[in-house]
Amino acid sequence: MKTYKFEKSLIFTALTSLIIALTVVGCSDSDKSKEVAKAPVHEVFNPFDHSKDEPVTATEKHKFHDEFAAQCVSRELKNSVNKEEDAVRFTKSCECVTTYMLKDLTDEEVEKYLSEHENPRSLQIKFTSAAYHCAQQQPIEKGFKSYAPPAAKKEEGFFSKFF
Repeated sequence: MKTYKFEKSLIFTALTSLIIALTVVGCSDSDKSKEVAKAPVHEVFNPFDHSKDEPVTATEKHKFHDEFAAQCVSRELKNSVNKEEDAVRFTKSCECVTTYMLKDLTDEEVEKYLSEHENPRSLQIKFTSAAYHCAQQQPIEKGFKSYAPPAAKKEEGFFSKFF
């Protein structure tokens, strides 16, 4: 085995390198004004973040209400036989549906409907929910009245006159 002898030059070199290493590591630039300009961070598109959207005004919501109700009535009257009488009934029910939908309608849905003339899936779901709500609110009209069956006619034969 080889034994190392500590020589003065080896100790001097190790000590010098240790001092230089600690000095270099210990010196840091604490001046923040010399920071390197970083590239701007691009934000990832978040479809659920509506904080930067412009709010929809009351006139746009009113316009949506009118257009959606008119579309609802025209869709219902398409297969109707008696359009005059059904128009009154469908107008009333479509107004109820659109009024109920406006309670929780988002600005994005209003903009898509008015500008792009599309019905997003969320709007269809809200329509179904509103139609169910309005159907529950209206009283059920009884279509059939209970009539007593007509009385059976007695046969008047030749012998019934005598008895």
